[in-house]
Amino acid sequence: MPAISRFYGIVIKMFPSKNEHNPPHIHALYAEYIGVFDIINSKMIKGDLPIKAQKLVTEWIKKNEEELIEMWDTQKFTDIKPLE
Repeated sequence: MPAISRFYGIVIKMFPSKNEHNPPHIHALYAEYIGVFDIINSKMIKGDLPIKAQKLVTEWIKKNEEELIEMWDTQKFTDIKPLE
């Protein structure tokens, strides 16, 4: 699972598999916590990521939604600019 962005101690990853289940989503790792986020509505659908980290990931998804959907569809992974 390649890392596609890193910011504020959070690592964002996406599975490189066309067989990966829907909805389109990313995995956010922060210390011992993990969250799975739906790219379309920017909400955490699974996991235990702290609220502050959830808000940062949600903001990042909203800024990069089009690029994330394209990555999900094409399975061509690139680095995405972190939050500043």
